[in-house]
Amino acid sequence: MRWVIESIGIILCVQGVGGALSALRDSGRGWFLVRYVLPEGAQVPVAVVIALAGAVILLANSRGRRDA
Repeated sequence: MRWVIESIGIILCVQGVGGALSALRDSGRGWFLVRYVLPEGAQVPVAVVIALAGAVILLANSRGRRDA
């Protein structure tokens, strides 16, 4: 089960960072969640929140692994 949580964290981090970079550089619309679903003004802030959520999930997962 931990690998599922870790995978979700990695996906969120990649999606958030990639989406933010894509929105800042205005380089295509390849990051589905950030570039297609969100309006222009919300793309970068939401991408940062997505990346931070992924980092929190990864951090919590790694701390739980040490305790187990």
